[in-house]
Amino acid sequence: MQLVKAGLCAFGMSGKVFHAPFLKEHPGFFISAIVERSKEESKEKYPEATIYRSVEEMLNHADIDLVIMNTPVQTHFDFVKKALEAGKNVIVEKPFTVDTAEAEELSELAKEKGLFLSVYQNRRFDRDFLMVREILSGGKLGELKEAEIRFDRFRTEAGGKEHKVNPNHKGSGALHDLGAHLIDQATLLFGFPDKIFADVFSMKGEDFANDYFEILLYYKNHLIVRLKSSTFSKEAHYAYSFHGSKGSFLQERSDNQENELVAGAIPVYGKEWTKPLQQQDGILNFIDENQKTQRILTLSEPGNYMNYYQQIYEHIVFGYPLPSPAEEIIQNMKVIEAAIESAKEEKVIYLSR
Repeated sequence: MQLVKAGLCAFGMSGKVFHAPFLKEHPGFFISAIVERSKEESKEKYPEATIYRSVEEMLNHADIDLVIMNTPVQTHFDFVKKALEAGKNVIVEKPFTVDTAEAEELSELAKEKGLFLSVYQNRRFDRDFLMVREILSGGKLGELKEAEIRFDRFRTEAGGKEHKVNPNHKGSGALHDLGAHLIDQATLLFGFPDKIFADVFSMKGEDFANDYFEILLYYKNHLIVRLKSSTFSKEAHYAYSFHGSKGSFLQERSDNQENELVAGAIPVYGKEWTKPLQQQDGILNFIDENQKTQRILTLSEPGNYMNYYQQIYEHIVFGYPLPSPAEEIIQNMKVIEAAIESAKEEKVIYLSR
């Protein structure tokens, strides 16, 4: 099996949870380098990796084919540019960059260098979203009229990392963080919207980055899609709601990969590794071909973030399609920017590709 040597640019939460375990367990990857600015925490689980004290040092000296850029979003543009100029393929954490202009420049640079640039949109591999795609593809809801995707939390106290909560840092806040996931899922399901109206602000006050957003995406076929996130939601809502001419589908946010990984679970290559659900997590209510109402409790199949890295590996080795390529995610950045503009100007924003 061809071996892909990877370098991890940070060993914080995302490095420990979302990247290193999957690179370690996938037989096609080898973690050759890890950036830790002052500590050596990675040595315990990944002793084979050389520790570097900066991204620049790793790019200049490490024997790597692939760079995983999991540093704060405000550093993505500079670091990804340096990695591409060093001749490395790059996986960059979401949100891609702080704005569309940066994303477009990096995408063009990758093309010029003959390298790939993929954005790590891991929520595409959540069990709940995979179930949504399955239900919608089945056509049981008829012509879709209304959809809602939401990601709520109950975090009423200020906290978190400076680059995420300080309103003076471009790219901070829930819209770039959670919004990057919801917008990605909406555009995957329905394509690029025609216009947008949004409300984006901080429930905690103006001293904090936005922690609430509601975005309305309008499509020419009279479909309206609502994306919403709040940090003051103690009781859970259905994360996904879809209503069409023949029925409705409601889906809980039931994927637990992140929690299991944080608790120390080890992903398994080629197999399911998450704990099974104890009860159904969705409701499908529709009118069947005999004009009778069917109300079914549904159970989603396990998701697996390993499938993202499997697709990366297959792209490298076999030339298969690249998951979440830069030029695709640029469209998501345009929606984020339009939402900011809409909230600021209090008006509908018409979009163009």
